[in-house]
Amino acid sequence: AMLVVLALVVGAVAWRVSADVYGSIGGEPAAAARVAQRIAQGDLTADIDIRPGDTSSLLFSLKEMRAQLARTIADIKRSTQSIAAASTEIASGNDDLSVRTEEQAAALEQTTASLDALVSTVEGNAKNAEQGAVLANTASEAAERGGRAVGDVVETMRGINESSRKISDITSVIDGIAFQTNILALNAAVEAARAGEGGRGFAVVAGEVRSLAQRSATAAKEIKTLLTASTARIEQGSELVERCGTTMTDALHSVDAVTKIMRDIAQASSHQTQGIAEIGKAIRQLDSVTQSNAALVEEAAAAAQSLDHQAARLRDAVAVFVVE
Repeated sequence: AMLVVLALVVGAVAWRVSADVYGSIGGEPAAAARVAQRIAQGDLTADIDIRPGDTSSLLFSLKEMRAQLARTIADIKRSTQSIAAASTEIASGNDDLSVRTEEQAAALEQTTASLDALVSTVEGNAKNAEQGAVLANTASEAAERGGRAVGDVVETMRGINESSRKISDITSVIDGIAFQTNILALNAAVEAARAGEGGRGFAVVAGEVRSLAQRSATAAKEIKTLLTASTARIEQGSELVERCGTTMTDALHSVDAVTKIMRDIAQASSHQTQGIAEIGKAIRQLDSVTQSNAALVEEAAAAAQSLDHQAARLRDAVAVFVVE
């Protein structure tokens, strides 16, 4: 009887232990071993069945581990593919960049040589502009003197014109006096005729006076005609001289403008020379930086190649895992 009881107790304990082990594993130990072996071999596609509500057994943990490993390995594979593609593109881009950098360095050297020639040309232009400014200033002074001379001539012509008008007025007075004298001579002749024999001598004198008055009137008219023609010519000359003065003034303004432009050109050429020199300095610095960039591009190409090798090794390392 004691043996029977002992056997029952041992059986109960064994059943209890088996139940606890089965519960903690979540299934048959052999099933858990097979799943673990497949995961160890890199097969992450194994389907693990667990009991409903099981969230703590070994099989549940294996299932979660398998899913997490599958996601991680899938991410790693995608990342290695992206890294490989990126490293290939980087290597190709570095090759293109290296070629462009070399071309840029050659272009910069040519640009530097061209700038040196341009500096020489601009300096020559600046000197020519300075000489032109001096000549323009001399021409401006000459034009100013000519303008003053023309102004003096204009004033003189105006004075002559005014004098001609005064002479014309005096001639008109003389003509009026001659006319009045002629009238008086006619009246004297009439009175002498009335006086008869005693007025003959007076009549002769009156006739002479009348003749002189007529001659004076004729001379006054001729003088007036000449003065009128002279005045017209003087006015025309005055207009021409005034036009000449205006032209000289315009020319003076133009010369002044040219002088200012030449000075501005000389100053701008000087500033341009300085600016080009600064550009040349900057280009030389850029050439130095370009050379440094070329070295960095070579280093980047080597780094990209190394990255490609590392990505290939990583890709080979995760290739043993099957996730699909």
